[in-house]
Amino acid sequence: MKNFQEYLAESQRTYNYRVKIVGDVEPAFVKALEEKLKQFDPVKVSAVKKTPIQLKPADFPAAANESVSSMDCEFRYPAIEPQIQQIAQLLGLDPNRIRLLTTPYEESVDVERERVEEENKDLLTDTDYPAPNAEQKALSKDYSAEPHDHAVLKNAYRSEFTVAGGKTPPAKTTNDLPMGTSSPMTKVKRPPRPATGANPRG
Repeated sequence: MKNFQEYLAESQRTYNYRVKIVGDVEPAFVKALEEKLKQFDPVKVSAVKKTPIQLKPADFPAAANESVSSMDCEFRYPAIEPQIQQIAQLLGLDPNRIRLLTTPYEESVDVERERVEEENKDLLTDTDYPAPNAEQKALSKDYSAEPHDHAVLKNAYRSEFTVAGGKTPPAKTTNDLPMGTSSPMTKVKRPPRPATGANPRG
């Protein structure tokens, strides 16, 4: 049968965090930070892990072209990010360069990032499209040429064919009608002009 201390030890809850610092970190600062973190009664604190230089480090939108150092911590007492930032500021570090995130959240982000990278890998090379046939290659060669050199513009695809039943005679237009040689106005007879004062005979 377990005694009270064993039950108490098993029921004791711990809190897991990941401390992240952007930019170069001196070993002396890491040692001083670990000493300050003892106020949370740490169960364990991992060694510092450093990432390669990143264009836009995650969780640090204001930083660019920097590496990120991180350490996993397990405390018996909970901590919040402002406390860690205040400790870092007292040790001479810009508080905007340090973050405190829960380890389960960070691990879920890592898993999601790996999944997305795996899904997006080789998207251009691994396609379901069949290989182009000879006709498609010829058309591709034509359309990749200079605009003025397209076979379509040269009318290379013009077809000459005969309609079944023979050729249809051309339609007649007004230009095909016979043209007269005299004006219809020449055949109109005008009545005699009336007499006027200036021209009594009309």
